[in-house]
Amino acid sequence: MQTGIHPAYGPVVFRDRAAGHAFLTRSTMTSEQTVEWEDGRTYPVVDVEVSSASHPFYTGAARVLDTAGRVERFERRYGKRDR
Repeated sequence: MQTGIHPAYGPVVFRDRAAGHAFLTRSTMTSEQTVEWEDGRTYPVVDVEVSSASHPFYTGAARVLDTAGRVERFERRYGKRDR
């Protein structure tokens, strides 16, 4: 790896404000804001809009589409297809 051309890679706290969830990981993102983590150290914090704690797909709140009803409606409108 060449020196001096890569961004600094270190621990960062990502905080999901909507869900009140935060997690510590490593990233190249930086922030002026800091937060004291559970281990007593201070880390930069990045606020995110959506994480696995608030995304509908991961929380189970995603809507299930009625594909069978759509197919039946299509067949009623246009007739069944001969195979």
